[in-house]
This record gives sequence, structure tokens and C-alpha cells, in this order.
Amino acid sequence: MKRLSQCLLPALLLTATANAFAASSVDLSVTGLITPSACTPALIGGGAIDYGKISAKDLTADGYTPLGIRTIPFTITCEAKTLIGFRGTDNRAGSDPDGDGRMYGLGIVNDTEKLGDYGLRLNNLTADGESMRVIASSNNGSTWQAFAVMRPNYLMSVADSTTIAPVALQALSGDIDIDAYIAPANGLTLDKELTMDGSATLTVRYL
Repeated sequence: MKRLSQCLLPALLLTATANAFAASSVDLSVTGLITPSACTPALIGGGAIDYGKISAKDLTADGYTPLGIRTIPFTITCEAKTLIGFRGTDNRAGSDPDGDGRMYGLGIVNDTEKLGDYGLRLNNLTADGESMRVIASSNNGSTWQAFAVMRPNYLMSVADSTTIAPVALQALSGDIDIDAYIAPANGLTLDKELTMDGSATLTVRYL
């Protein structure tokens, strides 16, 4: 019995070691698809909105001052019918006075002051000659809803009248409405000119 116990002990240790190695490893899977079709977004007129000079005396002291809505037409052109989404990224993230991720910031002035913000809304969308409704996803495309406001990092797409899901398209056109606001004047140092510095990037994502 003593020799049998001596033989069993190494075997048990070997089994325990093997199980320890198995529990300490995990597989990584990398998947994806290469699409043969490329899509190119474009903003008509270079994508620049200029609100001009605004007098500090015209700003609201304890509330947001609306600057009015400006519109930029845009297009997305694909080489063939493609299932796509697109998103707006705030290049001045962190400068939105509300800080809730719903608006795009107009930049930081006087080192620490948040000048204001603006929202983006999609209108008049047409895909391949057919009128489309705007849909949006806040969870990277897992679910969709009818929603035309392009919040930072929301995934946007278009759907026909029968479903709330992206449809394949080759040519998309529409308008982006820009609705800008200056933060309450009582929180800004207004002894010199302040420059609005909003910047966003429109990026196509293949679905």
C-alpha cells in the first residue's frame, strides 16, 4: 500500500497542475468582414458655419442665448448598395456646458470657461430617390429607434416606412441642421473677443 500511495501522489499532482493551466487560459476570437464597396461622406460648401460677430450686450445673463438654426446639405455616396450607419464625433468633447453628452461643445475660452454648445438634427433624407426616415442607435446598432437628433457618438441610419432598421443604399442625401447656443453670460469673461470653436467629424460605419 505504501508503494501504491507513492505512485498515486505524482499522478494527482499532475492532474491538479493540468487543471490549473486550463483554468488560467482563454481563447480570443477576432472576426469581421471586408466589404467590397466603399462609401464617401461629403458636406456641401465645405461644412463651415459662421455665425459672425455677436455683441456681448445681446447675450442673456442667466440663460442660454440661441444663435439660430443653420443648415448644411450632406451626401454619402457608395460604390454599390451598402448597409451603413454614420455618427458624429465631438472634436471639442468636454466643452459642452451641460456636460451630459447630448450636445456638441463650442470650445473652451479664457482657459476654463465653456463658451456654449450646439445640436445636430437630420432632415429631408433621401436614399436612391426615395424619402427615408431617420433612425438612431445609442448602443452601437443593437437596437434602433425613430430619432432624428444626431447626438455625439449615436449611430444614425435611415429606414423605409415599413421598418425601424437600416436599409441598404447607394446614394444618400439630406440636411444637417445646426442649432447653436452661447452659455449664460454671467459665467463668461467678456472683456475681449471670444472665438467659437465647434468641430465635429461625420464618420461612415459599415453594418
